[in-house]
Amino acid sequence: SVVAFGKLAGMMDSKPLQLPARDQLNLGMVGVCALGLMAFLNPAALAGLTAMSPDMVGVASLGMVAVVSSVLGWHLTASIGGADMPVVITVLNSYSGWALCAEGFLLDYPLLAQVGALIGFSGAILTWIMCEAMGRNIFSVIFGGAGTSTLPKSSESAIEYEGEVRTATLETVVNSLKDAKSVVITPGYGLAVAQAQFAIADIAKKLKESGKNVRFAIHPVAGRMPGQLNVLLAEAGVPYDIVFEMEEINDDFDETDVTLVIGASDTVSSAAEDDPNCSIYGMPVLRVWKSGQVFVLKRSIGNTGYAGMQNPILFKDNVEVLLGDAKVSCEAIRTEVAKD
Repeated sequence: SVVAFGKLAGMMDSKPLQLPARDQLNLGMVGVCALGLMAFLNPAALAGLTAMSPDMVGVASLGMVAVVSSVLGWHLTASIGGADMPVVITVLNSYSGWALCAEGFLLDYPLLAQVGALIGFSGAILTWIMCEAMGRNIFSVIFGGAGTSTLPKSSESAIEYEGEVRTATLETVVNSLKDAKSVVITPGYGLAVAQAQFAIADIAKKLKESGKNVRFAIHPVAGRMPGQLNVLLAEAGVPYDIVFEMEEINDDFDETDVTLVIGASDTVSSAAEDDPNCSIYGMPVLRVWKSGQVFVLKRSIGNTGYAGMQNPILFKDNVEVLLGDAKVSCEAIRTEVAKD
């Protein structure tokens, strides 16, 4: 959990730890833990191998397993890239449920075991949903990238994006929204952090009243877990019938005049389709770059998503960046749109 928090908070490198013989190291630590469990359950079996008393053998084996399992947990999580950390969080939530379930059995407390089983199963189901949405192998995520290559991808074969990131002004964004007939708003985790859902809901309402076709496009893993953005938009009073999932709206970006991207990066990155060497390659994404005009609301151009890489759509000719806090920017747009 500490490693996952560090990667999500930017306190640790988001790239996966790729030690040689990674899978063999994990299996070795699992084996050591199994031997420690055997020694703890039956310390008398080691009577001929050590001068320690059975009680001391039990304490020593328990301490060894605690240390080795901690290193194993750190290594498993560190071996997964930052782009997959939201999935790791759901895995850890599931683990906490199974631990609670086991505790219920040990204490002969049926209610504790039942609650733990519910948490464990719900976390496992959520993990499966997120892996499906991100195009990830669930077993690879659970077992710390098991079966994947530990060799770093060649930097020579990586796609280098050339061009200049263009910045937009508030006036440009407002005028484009007023002139557009079809508008799609794509929120991400940045909107949740900035608490800008109420401002963007008012913008959508005003544009709808002006006769424009306004819709929200939600990626399955936008935010920290599935449904987070849906809950925030519902809280702000956004009608359910204008909120669409990725599969429902992805084909409509070609006919969209303006798309607003608010606090989203990896879920709208064209690298997932164009760059086989990036960590999110193969993940289904919202193809916002196919819209006529795209405005990306970001705190700074240098900010990256969990994948730790710059979003290549920023270099496209039809994309401009509006810099600033998402809530402040949305409130300013709301004020200008409401003037007419």
